[in-house]
Amino acid sequence: MVGFTGTAQHPKALAVRLPDGRVALSQRLTPALASVVGPRLVPGPGRAFTKAGDSYTPAVGDVVVEVVAGTTRHAVVTVMRLR
Repeated sequence: MVGFTGTAQHPKALAVRLPDGRVALSQRLTPALASVVGPRLVPGPGRAFTKAGDSYTPAVGDVVVEVVAGTTRHAVVTVMRLR
């Protein structure tokens, strides 16, 4: 996980680095998952952007999440759980 949208206390989606190196935004987090991930988020400075142009707040630290990602060009990324 490299960043998030929303606030650190109430993240809406996560920016994740996929195995091929791309950074993609996940689907909207469920309230339960957001409440588990939120306390671990530490915002970094500035804004960052995915290759598709979506902006997110960079995060500092080692937060690892398990995701399911589609294999098409516009793959849907769904966060399953915090690791």
